[in-house]
Amino acid sequence: MLKWLDVIKYANNGNPAPDKRVEKTEKEWKALLTEEQFNVTRLKGTEHAFSSDLCSYFEPGRYTCVCCGTALFDSDTKFESGTGWPSFTQPIQENAVAYHKDSTFGMVRIEALCNTCDAHLGHVFQDGPMPSGLRYCMNAVSLKKVDVSEKKVDLGGGCFWCTEAIFQRLKGVIKVESGYSGGKITNPTYREVCSGATGHAEMIEVTYNPNEISFDDLLRIHLSTHNPTTVDEQGADQGSQYRSIIFYRTEDEKQAAMKVIDEVQKSYLDMIVTQIEMFEHFYKAEDYHQDYYNKNPDGGYCQAIIDPKLSKFRELYNDKIK
Repeated sequence: MLKWLDVIKYANNGNPAPDKRVEKTEKEWKALLTEEQFNVTRLKGTEHAFSSDLCSYFEPGRYTCVCCGTALFDSDTKFESGTGWPSFTQPIQENAVAYHKDSTFGMVRIEALCNTCDAHLGHVFQDGPMPSGLRYCMNAVSLKKVDVSEKKVDLGGGCFWCTEAIFQRLKGVIKVESGYSGGKITNPTYREVCSGATGHAEMIEVTYNPNEISFDDLLRIHLSTHNPTTVDEQGADQGSQYRSIIFYRTEDEKQAAMKVIDEVQKSYLDMIVTQIEMFEHFYKAEDYHQDYYNKNPDGGYCQAIIDPKLSKFRELYNDKIK
């Protein structure tokens, strides 16, 4: 999760490399954009406050750059700031937005631009809601709302090799990545996480289609395919990095997680100790951890530990397997 110090760092020292670049001549941009879009995005103009219904539009979806189509923000990070411009707490990924110092109008601000095509989007301020404290104050005409059928959930339940192998096999799951969340440092390594000193948990980030599998069902599967009643322990794996945890992105997800835990508790004699925390940042693990079971099905750990878990998973959720 980006904080104000990260924004200042990028503005002072240079921005992260974008996934791609789109460059056009002024004539080409004028042919693609309306007069107002061109004035705002290419000439750094500002639309009038409260001039767009986008301020009060919170339906699920993504917001892309009106110039090049790059995904910039997710509706989950949108909030009502009362300023008259659409406001967000985070970009969709760290390298989606670029930051420049803006000294116009006798003040110093941080300008936000599309990192792909340099379109002017608006400005970033440090008066947003926690946990990021950021407010991306965007011009509505610089954005295009796109409906998407994808959501993400981050879960921890012991070694991520095991949890990844299970969730990869579910209908409605688009992608599963292994990584780390919930700790105190940025970009931790596997060695650092294993030391227990960083506070991170081994996690999976699940990208799924909510029209095919629900958030609640994902949590039920999570809580029944590892032991959620042991503190910092899953079988022989011990340490805070193996804790049972669910990260939520919205208040609705938090309430849903609490409800599912109460429901699943009836299946366990011991108390469920799964933590519920607000999602801040997911750090993708090293490449050799990704898709581990599928790449190493004959490995000793896979046969001794993961295979039995997959067998139990198939018995419980055969109707949900791809």
